[in-house]
Amino acid sequence: MKDMEMLRRSSVFAAEVMDVFDRTPTDKELVAQAKALCKDYIHSRLNRAGIGWSKPEQCLSASGGMLGEVSSILLWLGDELEYLRPTVYRNVARQLNITVASETMVSDAFMAVAEEIFTTGKTWGKVVSLYAVAGALAVDCVRHGHPAMVGIIVDCFGDFVRKRLCTWLKMRGGWADISKCVVNSDPRFCSHWLVSAACTCGHYLKAVVSIC
Repeated sequence: MKDMEMLRRSSVFAAEVMDVFDRTPTDKELVAQAKALCKDYIHSRLNRAGIGWSKPEQCLSASGGMLGEVSSILLWLGDELEYLRPTVYRNVARQLNITVASETMVSDAFMAVAEEIFTTGKTWGKVVSLYAVAGALAVDCVRHGHPAMVGIIVDCFGDFVRKRLCTWLKMRGGWADISKCVVNSDPRFCSHWLVSAACTCGHYLKAVVSIC
């Protein structure tokens, strides 16, 4: 029932996007949206872990609008991804062998993972995987008493999008393109590319240890 509702909402969303968004978003807009989506994803994961961060804010996924729908889809795909490969997106700081008390270590490790994940190309599965890494790393930071690192992770995510993903996102018309993953994909295919992204991420988490 949940999956069917997501498909229905995404179908409506995709149709609205075709009608409303008739221009290519700017780099600045894409980065700002990426950071807003990252904050929303992290808030969701912190809430799920039973730990808070900063003042409570209205979640994008509950606010409606284009970005709210994108956030809902990201969170749903992230849930699927983390369910399929839970060990990959748990205790990320330990997997990377880093201390979350160091801003430099956290930012360098996150950027290294991001670079490695996208070394062999860009897909929405890999984008979802990177959001899952950001969420898991943020949970580690807050759980170990360093909530300020959440802002560092969000900024790093924005920097990576600006440097590596803006051109790719523009070719697809922006973040709204992720709706096609839900609307046009057979559920079995969706699970396949999520598993592929998770396996890739797990491999790169191990590889990055030597870099960090």
